[in-house]
Amino acid sequence: MGTTAWISVAVPAFNEGARLPLLVDQFVSEGQGIQSPAVELVISDDGSRAQDAQRYEEIIEAGQERLTAAGAPHKLRCIHAPQNQGKGSAIRRAWSNAAAEARWLAFLDADGAVSGREFWRLAGLLTDEVPFDVLAASRVKMAGRSIDRKLFRHLQGRVFATLTEQLFGLGFYDTQCGLKFLRSELLRPVLERLVEDRWLLDVELLVLLRRQGARFHEEPVDWHEPGGSKVRFGVDPLRMLAGLVQMKSRLGEDGGAGESP
Repeated sequence: MGTTAWISVAVPAFNEGARLPLLVDQFVSEGQGIQSPAVELVISDDGSRAQDAQRYEEIIEAGQERLTAAGAPHKLRCIHAPQNQGKGSAIRRAWSNAAAEARWLAFLDADGAVSGREFWRLAGLLTDEVPFDVLAASRVKMAGRSIDRKLFRHLQGRVFATLTEQLFGLGFYDTQCGLKFLRSELLRPVLERLVEDRWLLDVELLVLLRRQGARFHEEPVDWHEPGGSKVRFGVDPLRMLAGLVQMKSRLGEDGGAGESP
């Protein structure tokens, strides 16, 4: 496979100078001995403070040196936005700059809630022949999986998931877990139709890809609540719920982007 990126992963980062280094270290440590799939990790700086943006460049350079020394095909790079526009915007920006040959586009949250080890475990499930087009990590507490999450956050998430299912019928247990892989041939045609700049990009993606005929698979993962969440108690969950209702109106009954049925 050489240095061809088979998976391009967007990591949206806003003032993540403290948490991102651990995730990149895990990605590099676990990936040094893996030759396939070849992955490019794109840190998408969403208008971070200067010191954080500089830190991203430092960890990218150090991580790439380790991968190159180990003979691993993976690539690390960083792109910068001049001002904060939101997680969804940062992910879309990275995908627009993804390696043209990438067969899968993905995103991974910078907070480390899903570890580098879990990233590589799921990446290893991907082949051209897998019977799905979207592989989504899911916070399901089951045998063999560890979920460390505050009870209130869990209950809040279940309310959101229930409303999402009632509005869109996606059949998902957890639309919001911060790791997803999407087959690029289905995703690239809808990139310009994605408008959600923040946390609702996950739902918008799934709704539009379902219309493209995408097949979904949720994979339970180990998940650890890292602290330092940028979701504000009370305010942002209410905005997200209101945003779901607005998205339903915008996308229409069949998941189209405002098209008539």
